[in-house]
Amino acid sequence: MLTRIYRNYIQPIGSFNRDARLFLWMTVIDGVILSGWQLFFNIYMLERGFDREFLGLVNSLPSLAGLILGIPIGRLSDRMGRKQALFIGILFAGLSMLGQVTFTQPVIISIMAVLSGIFNMFLIVSISPLMMKLSDASNRTLLFSLNYGLQTLAGAVGSLFAGQLPSAFSFVLHTQADSAAAYQAVLITSVLLGTTALIPLAKMHEPKTLPSEGTMQTPPRPGERQTSLRSGSTRLIVKLATPNFLIGIGAAILIPYMNVFFKDRFAISDSWLGILFSLSSLFIGVGSLIGPRLTTRLGGKIRTVAFTQFVSIIFLLMVGFWPSVWVAGIALLMRAALMNMSSPLYSAFCMEQTPEHQQGFVSSVLNIAWQVGWGVGPYISGLVQEQYGFTPLFIATSILYISAVALMWVFFQKSEAHVVAVTA
Repeated sequence: MLTRIYRNYIQPIGSFNRDARLFLWMTVIDGVILSGWQLFFNIYMLERGFDREFLGLVNSLPSLAGLILGIPIGRLSDRMGRKQALFIGILFAGLSMLGQVTFTQPVIISIMAVLSGIFNMFLIVSISPLMMKLSDASNRTLLFSLNYGLQTLAGAVGSLFAGQLPSAFSFVLHTQADSAAAYQAVLITSVLLGTTALIPLAKMHEPKTLPSEGTMQTPPRPGERQTSLRSGSTRLIVKLATPNFLIGIGAAILIPYMNVFFKDRFAISDSWLGILFSLSSLFIGVGSLIGPRLTTRLGGKIRTVAFTQFVSIIFLLMVGFWPSVWVAGIALLMRAALMNMSSPLYSAFCMEQTPEHQQGFVSSVLNIAWQVGWGVGPYISGLVQEQYGFTPLFIATSILYISAVALMWVFFQKSEAHVVAVTA
């Protein structure tokens, strides 16, 4: 077992260059810090006295901003370079997030939410193209999976640590552990520590892209008609983006509120909530590392994506409708691992089909498709929760996920016969 782990995961890391390793360090730092924000922001807003309708609006605004400006930001990333785009994104997104938890005026909070969405888009559209530059055909799938896996594994550590912080800050601030002040202190600390991700980024060198097997790296000649699967044509981009669109809507109306769901339905403590979501991140991280090996067993990235996402829907329904907190908690962990282990595989698949000079643009299109749902989903979810609770949301998300898996299978399961699958 240990020999297999070393051969399949640890040893191939040695093929990464220094810049790829610095990139992974940036990923680890970001994962630790982001987990604290995700764990307590919604709860902080409710404890501050804002209603769920406003919370839904605040959660929707970043995605709406990214939706509107995603294409220009993708083009800007293509022009300025991935490293510079990431630097801008991390720095100014952090400042915007600080604004969301230091101001109390709804208008200013909303403006800060918009700004956080704009600057987060610099990160979103730049990470996958940068990983293409930092990898080659022999280690690309592993780098994509490690990026995703290490971020979530770091998030597991962060969630576990952050879950204990409200009690610690309540002692320092002489307030209740479940007070808005304690949650605010956790969020501010998380954001400030998150800026240290700029250190490995500053040391990183963005290499020039070299032609590699499986990726078109040069623009087409004048008058040349692109007809291959990797042509970056509008039709292909629409097909790649459609599953993201459906999954994005399904996720947006439910996933951001999983912490609220467990609080409302099972009344679990902040400490146990932190442990649960720490384990969820752990399962996602381990699952993403298993993904490349599962791709080999199942015969392709798309087959792996379709299989794992479909099985995850069963566990999603168990979370929503099983009355036992233990069963719901275990189902949450399984759902998270299965649904998310395929995400880096699909990202790698999409980038492999795209010319390097268009990867920022295509990455922005894929993420805009995802952000469409997040632009309206959290707000709609807040309204539904107020009137009907979580039941309709679990049903709607399951239907959307099934539709996405079906379309992905129809679009791409045959195409993998013409694409060299790169596995770890």
